[in-house]
Amino acid sequence: MSEWLLTDVERLSALDDADRTFQMTEEAFRAFYDVTSRPLWSYLARVTGDRRVADDLLQETFYRFLRTTTAFADDDHRRNYLFRIATNLAHDQRRRPRVTAVPLDEADPALPATAAGADNAARRIDLNRAMAHLKPRERSLLWLAYVHGWSHQEIAAALGVKTASLKMLLFRARQRLLAVIGESDAGEKL
Repeated sequence: MSEWLLTDVERLSALDDADRTFQMTEEAFRAFYDVTSRPLWSYLARVTGDRRVADDLLQETFYRFLRTTTAFADDDHRRNYLFRIATNLAHDQRRRPRVTAVPLDEADPALPATAAGADNAARRIDLNRAMAHLKPRERSLLWLAYVHGWSHQEIAAALGVKTASLKMLLFRARQRLLAVIGESDAGEKL
């Protein structure tokens, strides 16, 4: 019986240690979350293609970020590390058995705001369909480069690739997207 109680005490002690690993104050975390949560969610939604999965991964990403003991040089390093965690979680999610995904709808708030109109809505729908045909890494590259406007160094740090190979990877992703869009224009169904 005493052995069982000792185990519970050890568990409670371990929980106390877990709470002490958070590296940010609540105010600092709120400010960081306000700046990064929406872009991170849109990235996860685009990479996974499922809003519910993006919600779950967003929570897990911030939880793991808070638990890290890494010392950050600046806000860019902190943001890149956050996106790196999210990218790894998205890769892990793809390895799990598939469940039916809820497709992104036409009124995707993750897309940048543009002039309203039927033509723009049709382009967004076409882009959503074309992006769905790309590999997850290609979607990640294009999304970070053209939606978030990140530099090659920032993308390389977030995705864990070498900066020297990023130009070629980004070029190939653009070519693949153009090919998918070209197939669509030729009358083939996306």
